[in-house]
Amino acid sequence: MPHVDLNADMGESFGPWTMGDDAALLEIVTSANIACGFHAGDPDVMAATMAAAVARGVGIGCHPGFADLQGFGRRRMSVPVPSLCNAIRYQLGAARAMAAAAGGTVRHFKLHGALSNMASEDGELARRLYDAALGIDPDLVIMVLAATPMQAAAEALGCAWAAEIFADRAYEDDATLVDRSRPGAMIHDPDEAAERIVRMVEAGAILAVSGARIEARIDTICLHGDTPGAVQSAAAVRRGLEAAGIELRSL
Repeated sequence: MPHVDLNADMGESFGPWTMGDDAALLEIVTSANIACGFHAGDPDVMAATMAAAVARGVGIGCHPGFADLQGFGRRRMSVPVPSLCNAIRYQLGAARAMAAAAGGTVRHFKLHGALSNMASEDGELARRLYDAALGIDPDLVIMVLAATPMQAAAEALGCAWAAEIFADRAYEDDATLVDRSRPGAMIHDPDEAAERIVRMVEAGAILAVSGARIEARIDTICLHGDTPGAVQSAAAVRRGLEAAGIELRSL
């Protein structure tokens, strides 16, 4: 039986400000990408989210981004690469500590937001950021945007990696995501998200907005936990995959 992992970004609340419904998502997904305090989250939120993931048997991932709480890590920033590598090590260290305190371990690593988008276009940046993380934990599974320079970077490093596609984002012909500023970049309808994901998994390909088909390995599917209707979309995607005979399994 074919199988995929279903992941969601979470742990993105801050103090009394709540972002997303992590508890509901953790009942649906098999992996959680947990913010590390730079683009979102704080120590209390990280601790609670890690503990909830462990209690539900959901795989824990480190989800580092730019130090940009106000912009939610979605603004491109000009930061020297050595500083970015240190920011990666810092956030991974925090994630590993909080996971250990909750009785779990960090199993995978996934860049967030603008930092991820930049690495998906620049393989050398991706390689250096991944190498920084692997220097802390060589057993990490690196989540990469499928069929982009990120994947080539992970392959070159010889590490464990998982190719990711998005249920709630539209694609360009080069397998990168359509910029959020453009109409149609986000897919909000749960049934549409489920239908297109099943088609892509069955086809073994990313289906771009233009109609282009990009052959791709697909190991994991992401939904953004901060978007309205995220829980409904996650549930619809899970139902759709299971109805198509595709098993949901953590990495």
